Amino acid sequence: MSAGPPLRAPEWIRERRIRLSDLHEVKRVMRERSLHTVCEEARCPNRGECFARGTATFLLNGDVCTRACGFCDIANGKPRPADPGEPERVASAALRMGLKFVVLTSVNRDDLPDGGAGQFVAAIAALRRLPEPPGIEVLTPDFLGDLSALATVVEAGPDVFNHNVETVARLYPRVRRGARFDRSLSVLAESKRLAPSLTTKSGLMVGLGEQEGEVLDVLARLKESRVDILTIGQYLRPSRESLAVEEYVHPDVFERYREAGEALGFRHVFAGPFVRSSYRAEEALEQALGSGPRVPPR
Repeated sequence: MSAGPPLRAPEWIRERRIRLSDLHEVKRVMRERSLHTVCEEARCPNRGECFARGTATFLLNGDVCTRACGFCDIANGKPRPADPGEPERVASAALRMGLKFVVLTSVNRDDLPDGGAGQFVAAIAALRRLPEPPGIEVLTPDFLGDLSALATVVEAGPDVFNHNVETVARLYPRVRRGARFDRSLSVLAESKRLAPSLTTKSGLMVGLGEQEGEVLDVLARLKESRVDILTIGQYLRPSRESLAVEEYVHPDVFERYREAGEALGFRHVFAGPFVRSSYRAEEALEQALGSGPRVPPR
C-alpha cells in the first residue's frame, strides 16, 4: 500500500461533471420512497450520465453493510432489519421514472439467514408485475457461499446475474475483507449451472496494486466459471478513508485487457477508465446477445 502523497490524476482521468438538474428528479423519487441507489452511496463517477438517461441501480437491504471493504464508501455496521416494503417501493420508483432496465444490488447482509437473497426475489417479482416490466440485472453479494440462497435468486428469473470479483486474489485481504476469491468464482459457476441460458457477468477494478499478469489470470478463471460479460474499470478513491489509488492504468492497458477477454471468448468485454459494473448495463446485455452495436470503452 502506498505511503506517499496521493497520485496526481492523469489527463485521461477527470471527475465527470455532475449536472444537478440531472440528479434532482431521481433523488426526489428515491427520497419519497426511502430508497437508496448505489450510484450515490458509492459515489459512482457516471451517476450524472445514468440519471440523465433515466437509469439507476437500486441498493436493496438498506444502506448499511456488514462488511468494511477497503474500496467502498458505503457505511458499515449493524444494519436494521430487512424492510418488507422495500421491493414494492423499488417497483414504484422504476414505474415513476419510466425505466426500461433496472439493476438490483445490495449491501452485504451477513446478519440475515439468507444473506438478503429474499429481498432480491421480492424485488424481481414486484418489477415483473409492472404493466411493462423492465429488464432486470441482479448484482449480488456472495451470500457467504450459501448456494441455496443463490438458487432462490437465480430461480426468480433475472435477465442477468452479476457478481463482481472486484480484484485479484492476492489483494482480497486488503480490498475485500470478509470475501474469498474462490467463493466468488463458485457463486458465478453455480449460477450458470442452475440456469445454463442465464447471462452471467462479473467485473473488477484495476489500480489497486495488481500486476497485469494477475488480471489476465482472473480473466481466465472467470471464463472457466462460464461468465458471459466482463467489465474492467479504474479504481477511484471515493473517500479519504478508502484505499489509495496505487496506479492510474493507461487506456492502452484497458484495450489489452479487452482484447485478451475477447480472445478468451467472453460474449462482451467492456473495459475503460470509467467503466463500472452497472454502467450501460442494458447495452452490454444487448451486445452479449448479439442485438446491439459495440459500446466503446469509457
